Amino acid sequence: MADCGALKVRLLTVDKREGDVKDKIILDLCGGTGAWSEPYRKAGYDVRVITLPKYDIRLYKPPHTVYGILAAPPCEHLAGSGARWWKQKGEKALLEALSIVDACLRIIAISRPEFWALENPVGRLVHYLGQPAMYFNPCDYGDPYTKKTCLWGWFKYPPKNPIVPIEGSKIHRYPPSPDRKKLRSITPSGFAQAFYEANP
Repeated sequence: MADCGALKVRLLTVDKREGDVKDKIILDLCGGTGAWSEPYRKAGYDVRVITLPKYDIRLYKPPHTVYGILAAPPCEHLAGSGARWWKQKGEKALLEALSIVDACLRIIAISRPEFWALENPVGRLVHYLGQPAMYFNPCDYGDPYTKKTCLWGWFKYPPKNPIVPIEGSKIHRYPPSPDRKKLRSITPSGFAQAFYEANP
């Protein structure tokens, strides 16, 4: 699926046709700090981080030509780590979360990018999107901790180079703070770099 030869040929063909990467638009939907798209930005791509408070993804109208899309909708009402509170939060919270996921998929459908990926920790999103294309932990790409994460989409698999997760599941040990949610959601740099190298 995501690593098929046809996709590789298609990407190489588009690279040759479009030339300079500065003309290639990468949308980083619900991108927060922009950590996932950072390798593209450093390489000179036209990266656009579409995230709150400047943008509500549900009202965003994408440009006409989009090369790649990275989507990381908020997981607070979807991740399995919060399952104990699902009943208390009720359906309203779930509908809010799914409306953002739906907006990401709508933008992907409209844009028809050369590659796209939607990320979320393991949880109940699988019941609405089906099985992901792949799972990974940060330690699979050089960051020494665990956070099992799902990826749906159309992309080339970034090859794994796992290390020992000596820091364990460190994000679950972050103390309460105004920045806790942001810190827990940052895309690990090793994965971001590996994804970029597999999908230039």
